[in-house]
Amino acid sequence: MRINSLAQVGGLNSLENFARSWQRAAGFNELPPRPSVLISGPDDDEERIGTRRSEPSPTERRSLLRQQLERQESASQAILSETPPSTSNNTPTPRQTPARSLDEGGHDVLDRAPYLASPYASSNGGLYGSLSSRVNESSLQHAGKLFEEQQLVGAGEPDKEDEPLLVRHVEQRDGTSFEEVVGRSTLPQTVLNSVNVLVGVGILSLPLALSYSGWVFGVPFLLSAALATRYTAGLLAKCLNQFPKMTHFSELGHAAFGINMRIIMELLITLELGAANVALVVLFADSLNALIQGWGVVEWKIVCGIIILPLNFVPLRYLSITSVLGVLCSLGILVLVFTDGMVKNYTPGSLLKPAPTYPFPHNWSTLPLSFGLFMAPWGGQTVFPSIYRDMRHPRKFRKGLNITFSFTYLIDATMAAVGLLMFGDSVRDEITSSILLTAGYPRTISVAIVAFIAIIPVTKIPLNTRPIISSADKLLGLDARHVGSSPVAGMSGIPRGLLRSVIRITITAVILIIAVFVPSFDTIMSLMGSVLCFSICIILPLAFYLKIFGKEIGWKEKILDWFLIVVATILGIVGTIWVCLPASMTGAR
Repeated sequence: MRINSLAQVGGLNSLENFARSWQRAAGFNELPPRPSVLISGPDDDEERIGTRRSEPSPTERRSLLRQQLERQESASQAILSETPPSTSNNTPTPRQTPARSLDEGGHDVLDRAPYLASPYASSNGGLYGSLSSRVNESSLQHAGKLFEEQQLVGAGEPDKEDEPLLVRHVEQRDGTSFEEVVGRSTLPQTVLNSVNVLVGVGILSLPLALSYSGWVFGVPFLLSAALATRYTAGLLAKCLNQFPKMTHFSELGHAAFGINMRIIMELLITLELGAANVALVVLFADSLNALIQGWGVVEWKIVCGIIILPLNFVPLRYLSITSVLGVLCSLGILVLVFTDGMVKNYTPGSLLKPAPTYPFPHNWSTLPLSFGLFMAPWGGQTVFPSIYRDMRHPRKFRKGLNITFSFTYLIDATMAAVGLLMFGDSVRDEITSSILLTAGYPRTISVAIVAFIAIIPVTKIPLNTRPIISSADKLLGLDARHVGSSPVAGMSGIPRGLLRSVIRITITAVILIIAVFVPSFDTIMSLMGSVLCFSICIILPLAFYLKIFGKEIGWKEKILDWFLIVVATILGIVGTIWVCLPASMTGAR
């Protein structure tokens, strides 16, 4: 009780509401075909939780279909026993009109609930016999709708993976109407969610990126990456304004270029999240191996996998509460690195006596390797549509972006500069590894750094894995919201639960295997930045914007957008090629 009270301190900006806000953002929710919550009324600042329809008890849910079938059967028998009144023009009365077997969308009811057409349905008919022989078509249609509603309710039970979206029906003065998603996050929650997306382990490789590029190229490139991704995040919000019910990044791709682009977007998002998880596993193993002797890097990666596996079964609402720890740990690492630099008064690893640095690259062949490393920390465009759509006051999104990107750039630039000044060209792919493998630092600070690094994967990987798991569930038909087209419709609860467990175990195993065979942290981050971040964060948002708005865009803005697309494409291709080349050719450390 006391913990719940503490979680609610702060009103709208309480820890509990922040966790719910992040749950809606990190869940990559999409509006289901039939919204479970519909709101009518003006847009105000009051909480709309009370407008949700009440949920039935488990007993009511189990008996709802049977009760309705019983009522419909009794009604149909009463209708058939009546003598229809005669009419002069032989026009059928409503009772005489044949019941259609198609639903409102023109689809057969068995397409909506294939469970009703399976042998499983007939064998569980009870005293009603088979559904096809004892129940009329109207009852069957209604039963199909009830089954779908039960599946929609079941999608959130018992773990309630997704924080439900609220939808408002808006009627305009000209008589037209539309539905839009109702946001619930305040500006502070939006900023915290955005910072949570951008501030991660990517900052640990920025000193190496600055070492590869030199001060003259590195500092402007990091600033340009921040400005470009800030610009495209604003364009995504502008595109979402054209589609009030869209909440997902891939939906914009579908609206702009069709279903094939949506499939490509889902694949890119999966790759980005998977690469981030692999980097976290590598970081965990490298840090623990540097501090604790006796075990190898592979053994620590297996330990990380064992810790992460059960967390993939934890409901998202609990993981969302711990997500803020990832940001706090990243900030804590920055503070501890700076503290180590100020405590030590001799090189290497001291800010009091900085290591030699260069304005230009010491080895020009390493410059292209820095492109992906500088872009890797800015991969947040996949989540920004969900964050924007969940704002209570979307007009404040621009202000939220300015605060978020300014704060994130300050953190990134500080970490890059501090790490390079401490170690110069001898800096490793992770600044924390350089500290842990260098003598002269207080052991308590080193232990604290490793503790923070160990917490980050525990809080980040389950959240990053959840959208991948959700996509796999949809692909295999295990998502109850897609039961109508599910190849496993009618499967009982135990096999479905086992299959969902196999998916979670398989995804964790794949991440672990890739982490074993790709041991270099800077290689993972550089590939993720060059291949994925340039595409997802710059090229694709600009392409969506140009396609959706077309001739409405001024020629100056259009030139700027195409310039960014061309530059990002060139940098991404060159950076990807350089990462794939042998280290002896590129000078990589």
